[in-house]
Amino acid sequence: MDALERQADKVQEAANVARHEPERRAAEEAIVANRFPALPPEAPLPMPVQSLRETSERARTIESEGGPRLLPLRRLALLAATLLLTAFAAREMYLVLQVAGLTFPEQFVLLLFVVLFAWIAFSFVTNLVGFASALAARSAPPMLDDEGAPSRDLSTRTALLFPVYNEEIAQVMARLLAMYESLEDAGALRHFDFFVLSDTTRPGIRLAEEAAFLEARERTGGHRRIFYRHRRNNEGRKAGNIGDWVKRFGAAHDHMVVLDADSLMSGDTLLRLAAEMERRPRAGLIQTLPVIVNASTGFARLQQFANRLYGPLLGRGLAWWHGSESNYWGHNAIIRTRAFAEQAGLPKLAGRKPVGGEIMSHDFVEAALMRRGGWSVEIAPDLGGSYEESPPALSDHAVRDRRWCQGNLQHLGVLPARGLHPVSRLHLLTGIGAYLTSPLWLLFLVVGILIALQAQFIRPEYFPRDFALFPRWPAQDPVRAAWVFVGTMSLLFVPKLLALATMLADARRRRGFGGALRSLAGVLLETLVSGLMAPVTMLDQSVTVAATLSGRDVGWNVQRRGDGALPWAQVARHYAGHTVFGVLLESQRMRSRGRCSCG
Repeated sequence: MDALERQADKVQEAANVARHEPERRAAEEAIVANRFPALPPEAPLPMPVQSLRETSERARTIESEGGPRLLPLRRLALLAATLLLTAFAAREMYLVLQVAGLTFPEQFVLLLFVVLFAWIAFSFVTNLVGFASALAARSAPPMLDDEGAPSRDLSTRTALLFPVYNEEIAQVMARLLAMYESLEDAGALRHFDFFVLSDTTRPGIRLAEEAAFLEARERTGGHRRIFYRHRRNNEGRKAGNIGDWVKRFGAAHDHMVVLDADSLMSGDTLLRLAAEMERRPRAGLIQTLPVIVNASTGFARLQQFANRLYGPLLGRGLAWWHGSESNYWGHNAIIRTRAFAEQAGLPKLAGRKPVGGEIMSHDFVEAALMRRGGWSVEIAPDLGGSYEESPPALSDHAVRDRRWCQGNLQHLGVLPARGLHPVSRLHLLTGIGAYLTSPLWLLFLVVGILIALQAQFIRPEYFPRDFALFPRWPAQDPVRAAWVFVGTMSLLFVPKLLALATMLADARRRRGFGGALRSLAGVLLETLVSGLMAPVTMLDQSVTVAATLSGRDVGWNVQRRGDGALPWAQVARHYAGHTVFGVLLESQRMRSRGRCSCG
């Protein structure tokens, strides 16, 4: 069936090409006849490939320029609080399991619990300091905010880059035009250029891109500001696409703003970012916190709600301890072009695919290399006007997540790179851990069931060496176990309540969320749905981790957008394995409870 579908797609694509042939000829004639070519004169900028093995110049000290003082003490306090919480939880879990001595499965589950709890505790403490920062009404790095008019007296040029790969070009161009008009209204259009960088492989879509490009130029009169480039060979994927632009046109622009196909930024935000880069010559990258917009499905609306409510608190917490060693998420960020060209040329990783080869999750690595070269990488959580969209359905989210999983696991090959800042290594570790924790949770559940069943396989010791009134057999403390469970869940739920309290204290945001009662109902619904989706995500990520480490490549599929409607047959086929696994796991759990109660 899949082969027939692929063949049908090829036939349809050929028909589309034939149908668009007159448009293609007209587009080529228009570009040739036009006084303004599709691309500006080339301004090459060298972008050498960086070495991960050779010792690079150590990262120079970044001037604080109004940033947080005693940043090392902040990081030490964060780690200390995480370790204290983890040590307390580990002690409690030990007391749960050691009632009759620790068996090997109990020792193993204790180890898993400590690792997983530390992961949760680290996120909890980050949110906690974000809440404290919100209460103090100040942010950590030299933050940008929404107050005051941005300066229009820029002396630099900034390129807005729109990398596309078989996308619905009408939506991309609509966002480009919105940003163009926003900058025009702000009186700063002369400082910005727009580049659509196409890696599209489908001829019909490429023709649509060319037609949309010409239409955008005619509509705006932006023949000297809107440009289009198509690569025949999309080597390096998005990172290669951006790198190709830097090498060909980078010298003509002081900064570049990298966007995704679903990205949108306001003119005021772009002005603030460009002005901040001018003000601070050692700033290499400033990452904004995009908020989700235009959600039309139930899944996407829940993601939008969570992003808008919980995101600011987490962003403040990250900024509190990141300082000049923050991270890059691949889009909605401004980058100093020269710094990027000097330091962010990505090497190929040694070994076979999928762990070796071209670096897929390039953004983390680019940020680490730029910081290694002495440029600051920062986050601006208080700066609004930065937007993106969410996948419309859980299955679409899983497709993107599988790509991210493989890319983050590749960072195992980047971790040993010489000269990286310790915080940059921590970012790489957290990216890896975001996916390795899923198989650990799965293993934790399976071993937990085995512990419940072990009484059926380990006979009681009726005559222990030391005196005892009762025989010994594996046992746990159920009351303390319940409290450990409640404590663990609290670390997951309390940050949601803190984010809710922060939002309710802001009258403007409270009205935007529909008031206190509707917001609380939204938190409860989001928590319920997230709890239901968590096992599905855990299983998906566990399978992807296993496939990646065994040598399978998940590929680079086009991100589906739109309303997210799926046929029920496709839904059933996609989630049949999850359902069967869940039923088997629950049946074993119920069987273990029955046996233990009988015993």
